[in-house]
Amino acid sequence: MTTQDLIEKIGLKALSKFDPREVDGVFVSDMLSDVMAGAQSGNLWVTVQVHKSIVPAANLVDVSAVVVTGGKEVPKDTVELATKHDIAILATDMASFELVGKLYNLGLVAK
Repeated sequence: MTTQDLIEKIGLKALSKFDPREVDGVFVSDMLSDVMAGAQSGNLWVTVQVHKSIVPAANLVDVSAVVVTGGKEVPKDTVELATKHDIAILATDMASFELVGKLYNLGLVAK
């Protein structure tokens, strides 16, 4: 499944400009140190964090996309930095729990 597939199937909103990537698992955390230690390349990172530091963390781990949940507004400077580094920033009004349930139903699990 690709980031574009998830945008279409779940109704996620793409905030940054990026090349679609394969998604092979899900990692849920709001702590950057947790993401850097536990997320894997190709994971979809689900979080409520919106500050610029999510971009270098996503880049370091090589996640497929960052999905900001709960209808949080992502600052323009975060989106611009993500676009500059080809990092997908996606958004949804759903709570993290609801989104993870939908991802699970699509066959994506924690890896």
